[in-house]
Amino acid sequence: MTTESDRALLEAARRGDEAAFGRLVEPYRRELHAHCYRMLGSVQDAEDALQETLLRAWRGLRGFEGRSSLRSWLYKIATNACLKTIERRPKRVLPIDYAPASDPHDGPAEPVTESVWLEPYPDERLGLDGGLLGPDARYEQREAVELAFIAALQHLPARQRAVLILRDVLAWRTSEVAELIGASEAAVNSALQRARTQLRQVAPTEDEVTEPSEASVRELLDQYATAFETADITTLTRLLAQDAVFEMPPIPTWFAGRDRIARFLVARVLVPDHFRLLGTHANGQPAFGLYLRNEAGEFLPHAIQVLTLADRGIDRGIARVVTFHDPDLLPRFGLLFLTVR
Repeated sequence: MTTESDRALLEAARRGDEAAFGRLVEPYRRELHAHCYRMLGSVQDAEDALQETLLRAWRGLRGFEGRSSLRSWLYKIATNACLKTIERRPKRVLPIDYAPASDPHDGPAEPVTESVWLEPYPDERLGLDGGLLGPDARYEQREAVELAFIAALQHLPARQRAVLILRDVLAWRTSEVAELIGASEAAVNSALQRARTQLRQVAPTEDEVTEPSEASVRELLDQYATAFETADITTLTRLLAQDAVFEMPPIPTWFAGRDRIARFLVARVLVPDHFRLLGTHANGQPAFGLYLRNEAGEFLPHAIQVLTLADRGIDRGIARVVTFHDPDLLPRFGLLFLTVR
């Protein structure tokens, strides 16, 4: 422990003072939650893993001897909790990893309601401005939370996933990771190299996808929201990149290519004054809360839509749209269950 105050809290917590324990672990709660989300791809699973971590830490506090930092000890418990969760449930994916691309004339398939889908995560919980990532991290802060990166992590075997997050995202030393997962440094380095190789096969590289400038992003998002609300398919099509992807979990159907997406939107989705879009952010990316108009003319919570923007020279614009059809997601983003007219 680094301060007298910390040491006093630790001793009080060891004597059974729950309030002292809460104050002791509070500085690490948010980053542990983000770590569990990267491991699991699910907000609810991350919450469960965090609660299990804190419960185990409380019960095992007498055994914490201080040979490592409290933070390292908590990460060890959290990582092991995530590894056990991964053993007993299927990996989280997006529709692009679940089934082949569809023909827009076929329409959407029935929703898959099992817990197989990746979930979006509010920026404010990821600590993008809080320095939760190590200064020597291989990935920039936004890269390490983007939806495509989180989805790519889920393809890795569980221990490789843990090693890559700890080394390349949090910038832990090899010796620290080896101690945390109970492996040799050689085994950690081997797992890291395999994880990096596999990740390059499923995740876009920095050269392939770069974000447009901030000013052009604001203009693009304004145009997108207006076009979606007014069913302006001409503008929407222009805003999409040529090879854009459109996904709709829990519906496994997805579409690839600007023209196919446009045909689907015209045939199945867009009606003038049928949607309202309210801006938010998820996974370090621009997002919208979608409100759907009912027969009484009220706009009710409907979905969270996360956009990936890309600038590839002549092919630029919106490269990916993932619409998470779950009204329960909106409160996580500060978009309450209020009727919008």
